[in-house]
Formats: sequence, structure tokens, C-alpha cells
Amino acid sequence: MILSRLRPRINARFSNMKGFDLFKNIARISYTALSGGLFCLLLPAALLYTGVTGRYREGMKERLGILQVKNVRPYGIPRIWIHAASLGEVNVAFSVIKAIKRILPRSSFVLSTVTPHGRDLARSKAGADTRVIYAPLDFIGCVNQALNAVSPDVLVFVETEIWPAWFFEAKRMGIPIALVNGRISRRSLAAYSRFRPFFKTVLSQVDRFSMIGARDAKRIITLGAAPKKIEVNGNAKYDAIAEMADPALEKKMRRILDIDARTKVIIAGSTRSGEEESIFDAYGQILSSFPDTLLIIAPRHIQRSRNILSMAGSAGFSCQLRTELGEGRRRTAQVVILNTFGELFSAYSTATIVFCGASRVPLGGQNPLEAASWGKVVCYGPFMDDFPDARAMLEEAGAGITVSGAGDLAREV
Repeated sequence: MILSRLRPRINARFSNMKGFDLFKNIARISYTALSGGLFCLLLPAALLYTGVTGRYREGMKERLGILQVKNVRPYGIPRIWIHAASLGEVNVAFSVIKAIKRILPRSSFVLSTVTPHGRDLARSKAGADTRVIYAPLDFIGCVNQALNAVSPDVLVFVETEIWPAWFFEAKRMGIPIALVNGRISRRSLAAYSRFRPFFKTVLSQVDRFSMIGARDAKRIITLGAAPKKIEVNGNAKYDAIAEMADPALEKKMRRILDIDARTKVIIAGSTRSGEEESIFDAYGQILSSFPDTLLIIAPRHIQRSRNILSMAGSAGFSCQLRTELGEGRRRTAQVVILNTFGELFSAYSTATIVFCGASRVPLGGQNPLEAASWGKVVCYGPFMDDFPDARAMLEEAGAGITVSGAGDLAREV
């Protein structure tokens, strides 16, 4: 296991704080200088923007690395700092915490996130041994202050979280670094490869990599990670998903959306621009055979909700936003747009069939196992490059179907 491989480094962390050769660390020095200059240039404007608009005001001190030691330094040993960017990674982080607690019951955790919704979810799930904070900005001053305040014995980054300043400073301070549930998409590989010499240096700061699959391992080696540091351990997100499927969630969503057991429900989850048109086309075909079918669309970016609302009206369908329902307000429309954070997984429980978004456009797809964990058949387009193992698993079980257009989707339903 990754943690057992890191134990010698954890024990020796305070004896490993030697200086580094200037030539070998030219990437670190260059990045520190450039990012530090950019930080000084942008900070006044950012503070002015926050002061005027109020946006990003919450957690600003934490993002700048200004932390109160008493609030962010739990007492258990070892103290493990886990970084999980947003909602999906937070769920994985708690699976990792659970696994570590079985091995090291006295351990404690600091869990950092980037998004407010990720932070809120983390706080709702955190136990007494876990502190939740916003991640510091990836500038050397912010990172240094945060690391000194938390004083972690090990740093764990969930999925593909590559933070150069954080990696460099942790290495300088002798803090072991692990990247777990690592995934490198084709798009990320192409982007990082443009700066391979730099990222090779960044990745050399990491002590262990736990990658999801052999393809992810090969890709991170291509970027410069040392093969001897890499293990393939599968996807921890699947463990987290399996534990989340609670019948109480289905009961709650059926009540909110006014869905009885006889209603057929199609859910298009995490859709991207360019996909809704074919979904509405398929829905129109489905209504000719099943006129009471409900369509729920959950856009990946909820700021698109109003545009999709207009598209539904133009296609001839009545439509409501999720935020217009509940608390005595009933669903009356054929289409519901899920314009909330964190409810898609629960909504999947009500589905008859699910369409996985970001798969009819070349964006790599979304995780189909979130719907499959509720026992739902999942349809998706041809672009599922980011989830090949999940796709293969579902298709082998007869629970995953590739559709090429609206007609295919309508026929499968």
C-alpha cells in the first residue's frame, strides 16, 4: 500500500531538510520567481475585486495561507494533509481517510478543497479528527505559510492535482508527497506534454504515485514520473460511490421532484454544450410511445441552465428549474433542469435510464458508475476516453450502451 511505502519517509522527514543544488532546481527557482511576480502583480486587483463584489471573500485568508494553528492542526499522529479539489475528489478523500484509519487509528487529517461546494461537503462528512480548509494558492508564500501552520507528516493529493509550488516547498521541507487515485486524461497529457521538462521536475518531487489504471501509469511516466515510484491500484472513487447509494436519498428526491413509482424518468447527467439538442430530439421521439415520461437534465455548468430552459421551450416542452421545486411547490412540467450542486447522484436513483454527458462531444465523458451504483442502465456517446475501465465493466455486465444519435437513445429507452 502507498502509505506503508511512505512510512520510512514520514519517520525521517525532519532529517531530510538539506539544501538543493542550484542547477538541479532551476525549474523550482524559475517557477517561484515567475509565479511570485505574478502574485504581487495581481493581488491588489484581486483584493479590490473581492472588496467591491464580495466574491471569494469567504476563505480568502485561508487561500493566502493565513491559518490559525489551533484551528488547523489536529492532535493525532501522523497528521496527514489530503487535498481534494472539488465534490468528486472529496468523496474519494473520505474513502482514503477510512482506509488509513484502519491501518493508523491514531492518525488525524487536514482536508483542503478549492470550491465552496467541495468545502461544504467535506465539512458535512468530517469527523472530529479532520479539519477542513481552503487550499492555499499555488504561490510560494501562501504555500509556505500554510505548510508551517498545519505541519503535516505527509501530503496526499487526490487524482491529477499537480501544484508546482506546493510540491517544491513540501520537498524542501522534507514532507513526503503521494498522489492517489491518479488519472491522466488524453487532454491533460497533451497539455502537460508541451512543458514536459518542467513537469518532469515537478513530478520528481512526488514520492509515490497510486494510479487508477495501466494507461494512467503509462501517461504519467511519459510526463517524466519515475516508474519505480508508480503503482496501479484501481479507482477509489468506485468504493466511495458504492457506499453512497442510500435508499433514503431516493425517497427524498422522489418527494422533491414529485415522481411516483410508475413514472418513467430519463436523466441526462453532466451535459455539455452541443448535447442538449439531440437529447430533446430523442425525448420527443420517446414521448410518442411513453407520453408521461419525465426528462431531467443536469448541466455540468449550472450557469447554462437558463439557456437550456429556453431550448426546452423552443422544442415545445414545458420546463422547470429544480430551484423552483420543493417546499410546497410541485412539479408540473415535462422537463426539469437540475440547477443545483450535489443532487445529481441522488437524482440518479429515480431514473429509468441514464445518459452520461460529455460523451457525445469529445470531452472524455463522465463517470457512469454513479448511475450504475443505483442499478441503472447507462447510455453514452462515443467519447468516453476518460473512463475506459468503467465503460468496459458496464458493457461486460450488459449495463452500458453506446449510442450514436437521438434515434439510438430513443430506441434504447
